[in-house]
Amino acid sequence: MPESLVRFLLAFARAIDALNDRIGRAVSWLVLAAVLVSAGNALARYGLDRSSNAWLEIQWYLFSGVFLLAAGWTLQRNAHVRIDVLSGRCSERVRAWIDVLGGLVFLMPMALLVLYFSWPMFVQSYTGHEISSDAGGLVRWPVKLLIPAGFMLLALQGISEVLKRIARLRGIADQSAASPR
Repeated sequence: MPESLVRFLLAFARAIDALNDRIGRAVSWLVLAAVLVSAGNALARYGLDRSSNAWLEIQWYLFSGVFLLAAGWTLQRNAHVRIDVLSGRCSERVRAWIDVLGGLVFLMPMALLVLYFSWPMFVQSYTGHEISSDAGGLVRWPVKLLIPAGFMLLALQGISEVLKRIARLRGIADQSAASPR
């Protein structure tokens, strides 16, 4: 493989890493927003005997945003759930192969299938002006957009991780593109 292509692919991986890092850091603030909305809703509900389903739905939307939009960032930081009972005993080279095969055989197909099937659901919700069936509920398309957006970010990060592991296996990965292990 030409060195210029390797440099391009590693630069592409770094760009994906930077995108997911920026989004993950920004989205992490949604946790604070969800806590504040939850506390405000509880105070209004129990202190003032006032509430709205919209406040509950906002909490769900915020949690969904954190969970879906930070999935790629979590993968990049190697903070996702893993089963290291076996791979923890393997060499770094074997773990890299496990990551490559896992990314190509499991992560990418799953992420792309969810992306494929969730996009029409979002489009239908958006074009149909779908609204929650609960009294005072919110429009649904924003939260439905989070699904394809989150899985697109996860798929992109999966590509980045596979590229970095392949480069590492070939002995040509630079340190700036390597994920912490």
